[in-house]
Parts: sequence; C-alpha cells; structure tokens
Amino acid sequence: MVVDQNYLRVKKYFLLIFFLFFSSISYSDEYSLTKITKLMEPWGSSFINNDEIIVTEKDGKIKIVNINSKNTFEVEHNLNFLNVGQGGLLDIICQDNYLWVSYSEDRGNGKTSTSIAKATLSKKELEFKNIFQANPPIDSGYHFGSRLAIKGKYLYASVGERGMGMIAQDPTKHPGSIIRIHTNGSIPKDNPKFEGKSDWLSEIYQIGVRNPQGLSLSPYDEKIYLSNHGARGGDWFGEAKKGENYGWKILGWGGKNYSGTKIGPKWKPGFTKAIQYWVPSIAASAITIYKGNEFKEWNGHALITSLKDKSLRKLVFNNLSNVKEEIIFKNKIGRIRDIQIHPKSGKIYFLAGSSLWLMEKN
Repeated sequence: MVVDQNYLRVKKYFLLIFFLFFSSISYSDEYSLTKITKLMEPWGSSFINNDEIIVTEKDGKIKIVNINSKNTFEVEHNLNFLNVGQGGLLDIICQDNYLWVSYSEDRGNGKTSTSIAKATLSKKELEFKNIFQANPPIDSGYHFGSRLAIKGKYLYASVGERGMGMIAQDPTKHPGSIIRIHTNGSIPKDNPKFEGKSDWLSEIYQIGVRNPQGLSLSPYDEKIYLSNHGARGGDWFGEAKKGENYGWKILGWGGKNYSGTKIGPKWKPGFTKAIQYWVPSIAASAITIYKGNEFKEWNGHALITSLKDKSLRKLVFNNLSNVKEEIIFKNKIGRIRDIQIHPKSGKIYFLAGSSLWLMEKN
C-alpha cells in the first residue's frame, strides 16, 4: 500500500493543532481571573495583612486596597520623587509593621536616583526616611529597576543602569547592580567590599545588570532570584550571587542593540550564567517563587510576569540542566507589572494594566 506523505504531514499538523487548542482550553478552565479594582499605573504591592494590600502608583500615590470589600483609599507621604520616564514610585514591601519603598528620587537639576526609604506603617500618613541613594544621580528617565526583597535582617534591591550601559561594569557606581543593606540601612560587614573587592561600593552585592524589575526570596532554598530586561532580546531569570557579575554591557544575553547591532555574546566564562533566557524579549517584570495551597502543584516553581508579552510563565528549575517552561496565560489582563501571593490562601494577585487582579482556582 502506498501512503501519501503529504497527507500524513497534513494529518499530523491538524492533530497537533487540535491537541494544543483543546489542551489550552481545559487548562484555562482550571482558574479564573477577576478584576478587583482600577488603579492608575500601579507599580508595586505588598500585603499588610490578610485583607489589605498596599500599592504604589507610578505618578506618586500610595493606596491601600481591601481585597474583600474592594474599598480603596490613599495614604499621604513625604517622598521627594520625580515622575519622569520610567521613574516614579516603584516597589513597596511590608514586614513587621514597617514599609520600604524604592522610587526615583529628585536629586535636583533634573537628576534622579533609584533610592530606598523606610517608614513605620500608617494608614493616614507615612513619614519616610531615606536609607539608600544610588550614586551618582543621573539625568535620565530610563532603567531605574527596581524591586525589593527581604531575607532576615538583609534588604536586597535591584538598581537599573539608567541607560548608561557600561556603568554596570563600574563597581564604584551603584547603577547596574544588586545591592544588599540591612533593613535599617546600615552596611553588612560581609558584603563583597569587605571580602576582597575593596574597589566596590560597600552596598553592592553583584554587578552587571541592566534593568532588573523582578526580585524575590525563595521560601524553599532561601536564595534571592531576579529577572532582568535585555535590549532587543536577552531577558533572563537567575540567582543573585555575591561578588559576581552578570556581564552587561559586555554580554548581550542573546539580544541586540535597538539599532540592530550586536552587543556581545550570550554568555562567557567569568560571568554569572542565568537560569533561563528569552530571545526575543518578553519584557520580564516581577517574579515570585510560589508557595501556597491554592496552586499547590506549583510549589517551588518560579512564576515570571511580563510586560510586552503580557504573559504569566511558570519555570520548573530544580534541575538547571533541564529547565521547563510553561505559559499559564497570555493576553488576558494586559501588561503585568507585579505579582503577590496571598500569605494565607495562596491565591495570586497581579498589578496589570490599570487594575488589581485576582487569580484563583475554579
């Protein structure tokens, strides 16, 4: 019997399309996405209790949202911010009745820095005090970063390179680095500067990043993980490693300059290697290592949100030689800026588009 090869190829193609279509429908039937409330360019968020989440809006407002009643109110603050380009109010984190916020601080003459301030939690008025300023201040509206993560007595923060490229290779300047300070702003005595890298600024933990907008502590291995924007391609997810260098702008991580010219190799020995790369770019934003009961089958997996790609992705990365990636959803709630796991239920909350969203199982 003679079998028509074209027929077999067409049959396989339609079977594949059929499988992908129906498998995606069955998967999306497992969860629902619900809009909680509208906001104005929301950027960072953190639960302050089981019922309320505090949110920064890029244009300078700090709001508290009750996730049950959906009531929202604004909290006054004293931050000296400048809403310019990609800057404004950025990340916020709450722990033990304290708040830490990263923001583009107005340093005068049009110059700004990625700065961090701390305040005692209040629902009326927040009196912030700076505990870190990225120096030098720069006249640019690009690449502030910036996410925050707390590990014990340490505060980690990602600081963008402000579009200055090779400044990320200069450890005498903060832009383009991961910093580590104590939660009160003091300097850890085991930072790289005090352990053989005397030319590094005392707050710097790692160098060579571009525009890192994801940072998260894993509750499983107690490591800090981050995501980073490439240029035209070359986004990545990786681990923050003490005294190391992710290579920007010597490395291009698989991407190119916006002009189309080559930047450099994806990776080479002597530099930190990322766990996962994306070419073309997805505009990776906030990340978390999931732990909860709502999606308990995801425990220990990384959840990666994106802006340009408008997707939520899941990475299984316990075996670094065989990282598995899955797109959970795409093009459903807009550009995803932040992700938070409810501390009790394990339900997932997103800042996406101009709204706060809830993801839960059906």
